[in-house]
Amino acid sequence: MQGFLMRRRNAVLLAILCSCLWGSATPFIKMGYGLFSIGGDAPSLILFAGIRFTLSGILVVLMGSVPRRKLLRPKRGSWGMILLLALFQTVMQYVCYYVGLAHSTSVKASILNSAGTFFCILLASLVFHLEPLQPYKIVGCGVGFAGVVLVNLTPQGFGGSVGFLGEGFLLLAALAYAISSILLKDYSRREEPTILSGYQFMLGGLVMILTGLLAGGRLQAQSWIALPVLGYLAFLSAAAYSIWGMLLQYHPVSRVAIFGFLNPIVGVILAALLLRESLPISWGQCVTALALVSTGIFIINRPQKT
Repeated sequence: MQGFLMRRRNAVLLAILCSCLWGSATPFIKMGYGLFSIGGDAPSLILFAGIRFTLSGILVVLMGSVPRRKLLRPKRGSWGMILLLALFQTVMQYVCYYVGLAHSTSVKASILNSAGTFFCILLASLVFHLEPLQPYKIVGCGVGFAGVVLVNLTPQGFGGSVGFLGEGFLLLAALAYAISSILLKDYSRREEPTILSGYQFMLGGLVMILTGLLAGGRLQAQSWIALPVLGYLAFLSAAAYSIWGMLLQYHPVSRVAIFGFLNPIVGVILAALLLRESLPISWGQCVTALALVSTGIFIINRPQKT
């Protein structure tokens, strides 16, 4: 498995798969809101997310346990790492994201959420000193971010006020994502990424469920379709984070994180196709945005002369 993951072509394909899975989350979350009668109240949003991630954790552990014919369990010294990952990767990231999204526009959310890619590379270089901050990485991030801005560049896209509960919480979510990615890379040297992802999802999800219920959150399924939608959301998180963790284990943070710029573009396109929403931009604009993001990915992932 290590040899397979370390091949650059395989890593690129798997990172694109993760981006497609995460990009599909936005339209399916919107579907889930309607199918479970979720309004804009934060407790119900947190409860919905908590159930999703608890199921994700169970799926990750099961998918890792079945081939080995034994239940995957963390090492005795791994629970501290799992607790910290759960705090940043699940609880802080998604509570801030769901609350921020409820007080902002989806356009702003896509752009601000992409700031997590910048945070990842800056933290890895300047704070954790995992890799040097070289000029080509800054250029690659800038080109990729231009694609994210372009795909959200609508006449009404950047209007409205700026507030802490909206844009502030979205930036906190992006920062939490970046910190969790760095921690996952570090911890993967001491514990299997599958175990870290699975148990942190379960722990973080249970905390969110309890928080949502105590705050008065409620879910009410309006159709049998609600359960398959929730199941898919759980699956995509389980699959994407497990693969992402393994990629971070064997590749520099910058080479993996840059693929996060694909998420909002995939989300916009799938929202138009799956929810039959009118595309807020032209298809030409989408293609140009995708080309910019792809260029940014190429800049950072191309072999460097030594």
